[in-house]
Amino acid sequence: MIRVMLPAHLRNLAHVGKEIQIEVNDPVSQRTVIDAIEAAYPMLRGTIRDATTKKRRPLVRFFACEQDLSHESPDALLPDDVISGKEPYVVLGAIAGG
Repeated sequence: MIRVMLPAHLRNLAHVGKEIQIEVNDPVSQRTVIDAIEAAYPMLRGTIRDATTKKRRPLVRFFACEQDLSHESPDALLPDDVISGKEPYVVLGAIAGG
């Protein structure tokens, strides 16, 4: 099971707590984790990544093991600590402003 931490606005939309657990088949990548999130919580489709292009939304960031994975390939494998459930995969809403 992959542990996923969601930002408050997505937790409210999905009616879940701070952390969810998602079953993901190999290979465990950002793409397969987000596919699993959207399958389990269809109300989140299009909120984390564009529903058509599957590209990350501009104000959404991805972290694992204290590393920003937002600009990594969606098919890059996640760290072993995330795959084992030791560390969460973090979806974070970035803040914009001036």
